[in-house]
Amino acid sequence: MAERPKFDTLSIHRIASVSPAGELTIDNVVRSHYICGMKTAVIPQVRVEPELRADLDSVLLPGETLTDFVEASVRNAVEFRRVQTDFAARCDASLAEFERTGISIPSDVVLSKLEAKVAARVKQLRK
Repeated sequence: MAERPKFDTLSIHRIASVSPAGELTIDNVVRSHYICGMKTAVIPQVRVEPELRADLDSVLLPGETLTDFVEASVRNAVEFRRVQTDFAARCDASLAEFERTGISIPSDVVLSKLEAKVAARVKQLRK
């Protein structure tokens, strides 16, 4: 009986990491090797209208899979919700501080500081 070829973990990941165009990229190899053992949870399937699925397929980047897109979208949504929650907590704390002390910053001062920050950033980006 012929001996079966033996593959190390990295070789298997290389085989599994060929891009849709048939290219073997080191990025795919490293990413697959890194994340292979990490992902343990599954997000449930979502049923959508055919039009939404067609729209989704039309915006995928070259080499990007539906799974990549969904994972990135979920990560972005989670981060957005965290930012929203943190902002609401800061608002609540600020209101509580105002109610406790009666001291606040006038809106024109706040707006002028924000306008100065925007102007500085625009100037930096134009360089």
